[in-house]
Amino acid sequence: MASVLVPVLYVGIVISSLLLFSHFNRKRNAGKIYDPYFPSHPERDVYVTLLQKSDPPAHEALLKAALVRRAMTDVSRVVKLREDKPALQNLLQKGSIGDDLWNSLLQAEKELESEIMEVVAEANTFVEGWGTIIFQSAGEMIANEKMRNVYEETAASRTAKEQKYGKVGAKIDLPLPQSLLMSGPPPPGHPAHAAALAAARSAPGSRPGTPVKPPNSLMPPPTTKAESVASSDGESHDTVSPSKSSKKKGKKRK
Repeated sequence: MASVLVPVLYVGIVISSLLLFSHFNRKRNAGKIYDPYFPSHPERDVYVTLLQKSDPPAHEALLKAALVRRAMTDVSRVVKLREDKPALQNLLQKGSIGDDLWNSLLQAEKELESEIMEVVAEANTFVEGWGTIIFQSAGEMIANEKMRNVYEETAASRTAKEQKYGKVGAKIDLPLPQSLLMSGPPPPGHPAHAAALAAARSAPGSRPGTPVKPPNSLMPPPTTKAESVASSDGESHDTVSPSKSSKKKGKKRK
């Protein structure tokens, strides 16, 4: 009987100690303040400052612009959290990061949810129903800003690449390898090709105005007579023009 009670008592002590440790650990972490995942929210501070300004009060258009800018920051933070959360969760499972960073991300998610609800409520105070489309407008404005930044940086990027690689469209003569020169005629546009054509034109017996065939050309010479056509049994028959065939038929009829 004593041999059975000892393992049971040991298991009970281990389980109770684990439960006590998890209880005190959760209680200690509940009041712990983690480092913020996002350092600050200056757009929210600007909007709150303009909203509290009373002498003179801020214009409604200025308040709307500040609120839209605040919504744009919220949209960019939502996108960042969606991109970072799966990666951090994978790293947490592998033990590459600690619980502090993960808890900081979870805390940032909760703060962002309350921030979104506050922006929606503020937008509805200006125009009824604006809170349902303010974040869609903010996303379109973020995409527009990205396209404008790319367009503005095009000239600077082109200048930097021209300084690094040379001017675009500049002609660079590169010598062909010796194996390519020995294997066949030089390609059109190469200095050797132009020199060969000039030598062929100045050769004795060449008529002016006649096309010059490049050296070592693989093109067959033009045919001036009717070519023979091979029959199915291997014999060749010369092609006869229609006029000659008609004359032969007329002689036979006579």
